[in-house]
Amino acid sequence: MTLAATPLFHDQLHMGALLLVILLGMSIRLVVTPPQWAMAGLDASRKPILRWAVAALGLRLSLSNIATIGLPALAVVSLTTLIGVAFGWWIARRLKLPTELGLLLGVGGAVCGASAIVAADTVVQADKRDSAVAIGVITLLGTIGIFLYPLLLPLLGLSDFEYGVWAGASLHETAQVVAAGETISATATEVATVSKLVRICCLAPIIWYLARSRNRAAAASGDSHVAPVPWFLVAFVLFAALNSLDWLPSEGLFGTTSLKHAGSWLMAIGMAGVGLQTSLRDLIHVGARPVLMGAIQWILMAMLSCALIVGLAALA
Repeated sequence: MTLAATPLFHDQLHMGALLLVILLGMSIRLVVTPPQWAMAGLDASRKPILRWAVAALGLRLSLSNIATIGLPALAVVSLTTLIGVAFGWWIARRLKLPTELGLLLGVGGAVCGASAIVAADTVVQADKRDSAVAIGVITLLGTIGIFLYPLLLPLLGLSDFEYGVWAGASLHETAQVVAAGETISATATEVATVSKLVRICCLAPIIWYLARSRNRAAAASGDSHVAPVPWFLVAFVLFAALNSLDWLPSEGLFGTTSLKHAGSWLMAIGMAGVGLQTSLRDLIHVGARPVLMGAIQWILMAMLSCALIVGLAALA
């Protein structure tokens, strides 16, 4: 967390803590294979710890803040997210990607990057390599977007508010959205951040749909299945409700500031576990199809959200 806050990684490379810890974990794995006695701890980092981290994402949501961008912007972001995830899964099937990898990429690209991939993986239960590949693809494309979006602004003719909605509706990670907004103005940054929170709101129904679909498939094949409503999803909604109603203090041991900080640390620990269980050699064999799938999904979301913004502005 401290390393990610340094000017080199935060301001120049735009690399967040989650990406850093997974890269460090994968680098260590290249040199040292985790011993058998450590596997129980690594498995715990990928399951209960990460699930609590996903639940803590609810503390970032506040309905009062989300309402500030207005109904048209909410509609643009929500529609783009839902169409984006459905289109991403469709493209993954057309490119014949492994089912689990396609599901993770679709959710990660449409909702909120690494955090969404982690949440989806608790339901999908993909191979360890798939999670790392999906996070790597989303990080690569989102980083390109940080530099590309400001360059496209003069061509699109969007206002700072409209640009913020566009960036929040189509870029991947929250850190990338903020970075793309800061290049333009404070208004663009604020609107982009709130728009991104709208996409995080879509995480709960999408993961619920995934759990239900996987259960139906498991029942048909006789395999084991996950809970119809995963407990961490219930906790996510509960935390979001408590934060929206201002029923939690902002400071103190159980204040929102401390709980958000704890959630960030839990997510970092979980990502480190993913990295330590992922071999870079395995990633090389995956090929270019995951990147192509992520790029196609991203382009569609960027074009769709921009078209909706321009269309609504023309009707206003």
